[in-house]
Amino acid sequence: MSGGMLKSDFYFELPEELIAQDPLEERTSSRLLVLDRRSGAVSHHVFREIADFLRPGDCLVLNNTKVIPARLLGEREGTGAHVELLLLKRKSGDVWETLARPGKKCRPGTKLSFGDGLLKAEILETVEEGNRLVRFTYEGIFEEVLDRLGEMPLPPYITRKLQDKNRYQTVYAKHEGSAAAPTAGLHFTEALLGQLEAKGVKLAYVTLHVGLGTFRPVKEENVLEHHMHSEHYQISRETADLINRTKAEGSRIVCVGTTSCRTIESAADEEGIVHPGSGDTDIFIYPGYRFKALDALITNFHLPESTLIMLVSALAGREHVLAAYEEAVRERYRFFSFGDAMLVL
Repeated sequence: MSGGMLKSDFYFELPEELIAQDPLEERTSSRLLVLDRRSGAVSHHVFREIADFLRPGDCLVLNNTKVIPARLLGEREGTGAHVELLLLKRKSGDVWETLARPGKKCRPGTKLSFGDGLLKAEILETVEEGNRLVRFTYEGIFEEVLDRLGEMPLPPYITRKLQDKNRYQTVYAKHEGSAAAPTAGLHFTEALLGQLEAKGVKLAYVTLHVGLGTFRPVKEENVLEHHMHSEHYQISRETADLINRTKAEGSRIVCVGTTSCRTIESAADEEGIVHPGSGDTDIFIYPGYRFKALDALITNFHLPESTLIMLVSALAGREHVLAAYEEAVRERYRFFSFGDAMLVL
C-alpha cells in the first residue's frame, strides 16, 4: 500500500459521554452488535443472545489472566510527599518494574511507604521508557498485602472509582499478572458459559498478561512505526490440542477479546497449527494481516486510532468496522472497558 497506513485512517467521532464509566449491574445485559465481516451487515442484540450465533463444535478461546490491584498510593519516606506506583511486571522475587509518579522525585535510592508502612519500597534504578525497578519489603504474603492496599489500575479514560474490585475481573480469571482486564470477557457469567457448553461449544483457556501498553496511544502518523508493547503468554498442550482439533473438524475458533486473539495468532504457525508453550509477544495486527487460527472475534468497542480498532479492522475490513462504529455511536452504544460488545463473524 503506497504511503503506508495512517493513524487518521482509524479515526471516528466518539462523544465522550459514550465512554462507560461503570459496569452494568448484570454482566450479560450489555448490548451486542453483530458484524458480518464479508457483507458489512450489522444487527443489534443483547449479549446473553451470544449463544444464537455460536454452533455446536465451535471453540471459544478465553484469556484467564487475573488483574492484580496494581495501583499503590503512598508517600516518600522523610518528606511525606504523595507518590503513586503502578506495578507492571514482576522481574524476580520482590523486585518489580513499575511506573512511578511523580517520576522526577523517584530517583534510585528513594524510599517509599504504603499503608502506614505495611508495605515499603526502595527505588533501585530507572529502566527503559522511564519505568522504575523497585524492591518491596513487607511481612507475610505479598499478594495479600497488595490485595489490602492496592487499587484496580483502571484505564485513564475511566475516571470513577470502582465500587467492587471483582467487576474488573472475568468470572474465570485464574492466573495473576495483568495490569488491565481482558474486557471482552467481562460479559460472561458462569451460567452463560454453562449454557454454551450445554449447546456443544468448547471452552479453551489461554493466558496473556495484559500490560498497560494496551492503552498506549499510537503517536506516529505512520501506523507501521508504532512500537508495540510486549506481553507474556502461555498456552497449555491441552488448549493447543483442543484448538487444533476444532480446526481439523471444520468448526470455528472464536476468540474472546483482542488478547486471546493475539495469543493464539502468536502461537500459530503458517499452517494455522497452534503450538503449546509460553513466551513474550509483541504481535501488532493491522489491515493486511492474514489470520492463521482465528475465525471470529468477540470484542468491546475501542477508542479512535487505537491498535485495538486496527486489529478489528484487520479482520473485518476498515470500511466495515468504521461504518459499524458510526452505527454504534448513533445507537448510543457504551464504549471501552465497561461498555458493550461486538461479535465479528
